[in-house]
Amino acid sequence: MSLRSDLGRVRGLGSAKEGTSHWWAQRLTAVALLPLSFWFVWSVINLVGVDHIGFKNWLNENANLVLMILFVGSLFYHMQLGLQVVIEDYVHGEKKKVTSLVLNLFVALFFGVSSIVALLKVAFGS
Repeated sequence: MSLRSDLGRVRGLGSAKEGTSHWWAQRLTAVALLPLSFWFVWSVINLVGVDHIGFKNWLNENANLVLMILFVGSLFYHMQLGLQVVIEDYVHGEKKKVTSLVLNLFVALFFGVSSIVALLKVAFGS
């Protein structure tokens, strides 16, 4: 138990110096996801009943492949940023917090890269 006030405990610690860039990244990915989400839903509706060859032909169109990669990349980056804020605010204990932040980053990277590789394999590979 400490007799110091809340202000006394935080005085001199300084700022994290990354809050603004994190805030902007989260807002920009949210704005990017708005049209990309509408495009994705529209595409899924139009692809109902299409077989693998039809989907592959659709994905081979440059615009569709680029938009799909942008959608997946923005989605996982936005997810990682949002969960990072939740972890920083609500996970107590430094060890749990650092472990959760590292796990959050690696899970987002793993699934984001795996999804993009899968898209590229479908578009160009076997």
